[in-house]
Amino acid sequence: MTPPASSSRSTTVGIVEDDPAIRSSWVKILNRLPGYKCVGEYGSGEEALVELTKNPTDFVLMDINLPGMSGVECTQALKLKVPNIEIIMLTMFGDRDRIFDALRAGAGGYLLKRTTPAALKAALEEARAGGAPMSPQIARQVVQFFQPQKPSNASEAVDRLSEREAEILRLLTEGCPYKEIADKLGISMDTVRTYIRRIYQKLHVHSRTDAVVKYLHSKEG
Repeated sequence: MTPPASSSRSTTVGIVEDDPAIRSSWVKILNRLPGYKCVGEYGSGEEALVELTKNPTDFVLMDINLPGMSGVECTQALKLKVPNIEIIMLTMFGDRDRIFDALRAGAGGYLLKRTTPAALKAALEEARAGGAPMSPQIARQVVQFFQPQKPSNASEAVDRLSEREAEILRLLTEGCPYKEIADKLGISMDTVRTYIRRIYQKLHVHSRTDAVVKYLHSKEG
């Protein structure tokens, strides 16, 4: 375990992952992200619960499939002890029950382990802004779960988007961060943000995740 440390400038992150090689890889990825620093790495839910209760980080990336205390159990216990800690689940699985168990336990997001560094940074930034980041594949399962309650106007709302707005929404759904969208379309980051504000207004949503869910709704049926 790396001893927790504090930083006045960096957003602190803890990693809970039982595989040492995977854990080391996530630590390296996080420490390369500007503005973020991994200050704690833990090989079990039991260790993480003790250490993060004493020295909470801003975020925790939690493997859901831990030996002993599961990631879901650790999340639930940790949220009881440190309610303000933000936990994002990492998994290789797409099992619907695991998704909802984790969210019910207090997880604020759910990402697949194959998430790219750029998409991870975008997810952390979205969570910092109050959103609930999810990999598109996870968001699709959430949509399918609530399919009987699908709003009838989802397709109409998406259809009202301009061609460029629809293109940006599609890239958002694919998990592209703002900078990658700007590079792909040859426009500035400020222009991307302006388009995204318009998309949110037209879809009547307030976050990237909500926009993605509405887009996926519009493609169902």
